[in-house]
Amino acid sequence: MNHLHLEPGIYVSRVDGGEQNPVTTFDLRFTRPNREPALGMPAVHTIEHLAATYLRNSPRKDEIVYFGPMGCRTGFYLVIFGRLTSENILPLIRNAFRFVADFEGEIPGAKPEECGNYREHNLTNAKIYARQYLKDLEQPHLVYPH
Repeated sequence: MNHLHLEPGIYVSRVDGGEQNPVTTFDLRFTRPNREPALGMPAVHTIEHLAATYLRNSPRKDEIVYFGPMGCRTGFYLVIFGRLTSENILPLIRNAFRFVADFEGEIPGAKPEECGNYREHNLTNAKIYARQYLKDLEQPHLVYPH
């Protein structure tokens, strides 16, 4: 993927595991790399906790391998069992980020005994980023990029 042309959206980054055990890695891109500021780390950390909590408890929980931030902080990776398309996971992603956008209360897994950096969270900004991403996903050309 040419990062000079990436827009926010859902992209299939790669498919591994061969025909017998395919695993699809999705690029959940929130910002335009190298053209917009990276996401703030406290909000990224909060999104990681909330979205991972949602995904691990969703109806598709047995398919989830991993959810976590990109090192460049322009989005997240979702690794899921199967050979899938962005369209296949769109409802799951919308529900996960609605969960983040609407979340109230104590952030799951954010206690000192549960998290290696429990002080670095920002629920307010996490909700702002999630709401913007949901708006971006309403644009068909950002959900199924070529």
